[in-house]
Order: sequence, then structure tokens, then C-alpha cells
Amino acid sequence: MEDPVELRIVDEISRDARATLAQLSEKVGLSVSAVQARLRKLESSGVIRGYRAMLDPEAVGKPLSAFIEITPLDPAQPDNAPELLEGLDAIEACHSIAGDASYMLFVRVPSPRALEELIRDIRLAASVSTRTTVVLQTFYENRPVSPASPGRSGVPGR
Repeated sequence: MEDPVELRIVDEISRDARATLAQLSEKVGLSVSAVQARLRKLESSGVIRGYRAMLDPEAVGKPLSAFIEITPLDPAQPDNAPELLEGLDAIEACHSIAGDASYMLFVRVPSPRALEELIRDIRLAASVSTRTTVVLQTFYENRPVSPASPGRSGVPGR
């Protein structure tokens, strides 16, 4: 994505997905209809994949978060763990990773007992070993994804 106006729209919408067309129009210096057309283009091209509410995990009964590394018990088994685990709703994210483990899962559950049950379900469903790290406190997550622009690495001071 090279268009500076589209970069600005994406940056603004990543910070506030509920911004009105009028608010976006004011921030990027285009008419409301031009912003709407650009948004449709960004949505249809897949740059903007959707909009969602960010919920408080404690308020919805899932105060316990954990990262679970999974490694196949048999290295020769098919690499299909993401598909096998997709139906477990407590898994919010599944990342392929470098290192000893194959995947890193991020999960949210209501209790330690529920975490134990989820780990059992993961092991059975995908025939994997696990290593779990419980999150004690989260300082930030779901930060806006600002588009990369020339000369901007996202690292302070660079």
C-alpha cells in the first residue's frame, strides 16, 4: 500500500474502528464520499478484514489467559494442528512459531480447572505435548496496527 491517503485512513481506522465517515474525512482531508469509496476499496482488497468489539475478558467471565506451546508427539505426523484445534473456542489465536515448539496458542478461560481441561482437550485432539505459561497481568494488547511507511520501522528512534 503506497497511497499516503489510504495509509492515513488505515492508520486512523485501526485506532478507532467506530470513527464516522465525517470524522475520517476531517482527519484525512477528503470528502465523506471519497473516504467511503476508499474504505470500500480497502475492504474489498482485504486490507481491512473487518471490525470487531474489544471486550473486557473479566467482564465476560474469562479472566485467565495463557500461552500454550504445542509440539507434535510424533514429528512424522501431519502438520494439521491448527485445523484440529479450530473448534476449541477458548483458543483466541494460533501462531506458527520458530523454535522447539510448532505453534503458540493464546487462550482465555474462566478458571484454572478450565485451563487444565482445555490443555487435556488440546493434547487429545492434536496428539501434541504442551508447555503452558499463565498470564499474570496484561499491560497492553490489541494495539492498533499502523501501516508501514517508507523510512518508518515502528521502533522508537529508528
